[in-house]
Amino acid sequence: MPEIYRDDLLKDEHVVVTGGGTGLGRVMAMRAASLGAAVTICGRREEPLEKTVGDIREAGGKAEGLSCNVREAESVAAFFDEAEARQGPVTGLVNNAAANFLSASAELSPNGFDAIVKTNLYGSFYCTQQCGKRWIERGTPGVVLSIATTYAETGSAFVLPSAVSKAGIVAMTKSLAAEWGTYGIRLNCIAPGPFPTEGAWSRLVPDEEMAENMKRRVPLARFGEPHELGDLAIFLLSDGSSYLSGECIALDGGEVLAAGGQFNDFIKMPREGVLQVLAMMRG
Repeated sequence: MPEIYRDDLLKDEHVVVTGGGTGLGRVMAMRAASLGAAVTICGRREEPLEKTVGDIREAGGKAEGLSCNVREAESVAAFFDEAEARQGPVTGLVNNAAANFLSASAELSPNGFDAIVKTNLYGSFYCTQQCGKRWIERGTPGVVLSIATTYAETGSAFVLPSAVSKAGIVAMTKSLAAEWGTYGIRLNCIAPGPFPTEGAWSRLVPDEEMAENMKRRVPLARFGEPHELGDLAIFLLSDGSSYLSGECIALDGGEVLAAGGQFNDFIKMPREGVLQVLAMMRG
């Protein structure tokens, strides 16, 4: 695959990726490091952090991995203090740490609701606020990229806490883009469609039949590739998007658009059959 960015695009940047040890967080962390950024990743499990940091360093990049519980404001503050002590001022943040599970909303426990909302929404706010405070005090610009979801806008059955918290992240992004733009701080979101990852897929997609049904909902007729999300993240973190702020970009192969149109079920039919039906209707 040809490289679309110059190899020093993020030179002199220090990018934090929460939940950067596994899944799409790992992809974004490694991508940023490959383009010259110093990367600090955090999570609650040491093993995946060590593995990702080791892989980045082995490839010639700069990386640190630190334990952090994003649900706790004190843990987040201590994490950013240590991250900056090790690799200098943070210039970019990726709010990627997230939790989710399938549950009938009537059966959802208070602890279950809190666990998702505190990880997704509180964690993103705590990290964003820490960066914003530091950038404003220093008089330096900064970039925040948060990972939302396409159903933050539409809602979705059986993932209520995730939908609520991700909608909050989008609202936070838009609110702070307006409030902090005067300081040169940009905030944007990516709302991924279906991207198979080991962790999320095992909790949210119980069998192959459901996976195939999900794929059929996507006009491009495939799932997202991790590198596609990584490349979009790099664009939003870089100066290439210097006038883009307060936006949430759906990276879903057109899934949400297809789901919303009343006549979009026609795309699931053989195209010749559709044309014949339309011709018959015209008489």
